[in-house]
Amino acid sequence: MPRMAARVLACLYVTDSGNLTAADLVQRLRVSPASISQTVALLEQQGLLKRERTPGGRRERYVVDDELWVRSTLAALHMNDHLAAASQHAAEILGAATPAGARFGVAAEFLHLVSASLGQVMEQWQQNQADRNAGRQ
Repeated sequence: MPRMAARVLACLYVTDSGNLTAADLVQRLRVSPASISQTVALLEQQGLLKRERTPGGRRERYVVDDELWVRSTLAALHMNDHLAAASQHAAEILGAATPAGARFGVAAEFLHLVSASLGQVMEQWQQNQADRNAGRQ
């Protein structure tokens, strides 16, 4: 993770509210508004934060919540699935007998394994959450 992204994420994570405005981040991190804007876009793309607007307010707040890591992992899983499919397709086009085709085949095999494992982890997490929520009722 880039250093500025780590700083922004850490700053949001340690606040009691879990949310700050761009101006808050600029002030706390002593960086330019442009660097916050670019960094927030990167973190949002990776599912590590989300934007919210206070009803009736003009400013956006950047938020980290309890679902942060779930969203991030799902985004990674989605990207991994695309890479696995592209690698498999490249292996088929180039042929398994060629060195490049073989490399893509190995990459596809690995990425499929990672996707399957992450999928199992996500299912286990959802079950744990359901069990935890059932215990509260």
